[in-house]
Amino acid sequence: METSAPNAQLINWDVAGGTAERLVGPGPKLTARQIGVVVADLRAKADASVEHVHRITGLDAARDLRDSTVLVVDRGTWARANVQSYQGLLAPAMERLVASQKGKMSPATVAVGGGAAGVELGGILAFLASKVLGQYDPFAGLLGGGPAGGRLLLVAPNIVEIERELHVEPEDFRLWVCLHEQTHRVQFAAAPWLRDHLQDTIAQMTGGLLDAPGGLAERLKAAGQDAMAAINAKRRKGTTAAGADAEAPSSTGLLSVLQDPEGQALLSHLTAVMSLLEGHANVVMDAVDASIVPTVKTIRQRFNARGGNRGVVETWIRRFLGLEAKMRQYRDGQRFVNAVVREIGMEGFNAVWERVENLPTEHEIHHPREWIDRVATHPAP
Repeated sequence: METSAPNAQLINWDVAGGTAERLVGPGPKLTARQIGVVVADLRAKADASVEHVHRITGLDAARDLRDSTVLVVDRGTWARANVQSYQGLLAPAMERLVASQKGKMSPATVAVGGGAAGVELGGILAFLASKVLGQYDPFAGLLGGGPAGGRLLLVAPNIVEIERELHVEPEDFRLWVCLHEQTHRVQFAAAPWLRDHLQDTIAQMTGGLLDAPGGLAERLKAAGQDAMAAINAKRRKGTTAAGADAEAPSSTGLLSVLQDPEGQALLSHLTAVMSLLEGHANVVMDAVDASIVPTVKTIRQRFNARGGNRGVVETWIRRFLGLEAKMRQYRDGQRFVNAVVREIGMEGFNAVWERVENLPTEHEIHHPREWIDRVATHPAP
């Protein structure tokens, strides 16, 4: 019996969302009054941070962010929102795969596989939902009904949990987090072409993965083995799995092993773009002085140091999902932005938002002078 592409669900999205909400913990205990105070304060900090982002970046797009929105959410809502975005992003690739397999998969096979995939995705999102402080989601409107310019999600319980763990001033920490996340919102407003470009890149990568489902299990197994091997190597050397950048592999975890050789160029490009976005946001959040965030140096020091306290299980999960590689993207991108701004100023750096050709390559992220020579020294007519 053949499957019908419109009705087939290779990932059961309802199961994914339900699993994530069921598995994730609620976070720190707060009274209804305390929750209301935190939500109101985060909204106020999000609004206040936009002016600082504009002053630091010089991007006039910060003056008008009406096509996107800010939401303060709990962990379960964050997970559900990401399920919706993934569904929108993956829908074209899923439909193409179902069409290519017509006559080979029965509805029962699709239903069982989709349910299992939903449980797996839900488990991943449950883990991430307890770690993410904020996220700018440019793909919120892909399924219709969401804001065209995306949405900024601030995960209130995680922000409260970390500020308590680090013993930092809540007022300062919340503004510091909002500066990073609002910078992402401004980036996509300054480069309205960026969302479609990322969507196309991710669709190509996903399509390459789903078009070859036979090797998926083996590559997932390899991802887990590589992550554990890296942890064991560090333990034998007497270091923590989250430390020592110099020993860190170049792999980006799960994402890298899921790519066929033809997808490596796409992965390299996506890595460079994410390094740019995260590094630029870090530069902004650290550019504020003590008059804006009085304890910014203490926050950064304690926030960076907390990675060494992770247990083996959490460290394995983070490596498997590529989260350790993501942290390297923050640092690599920040070094790139700082180097370019020192050389040609923020106005010169802002050429990166003008068109897709101005995005840095992964090589240029580590060699900023080559990006300056290519883009800033020889601008497009």
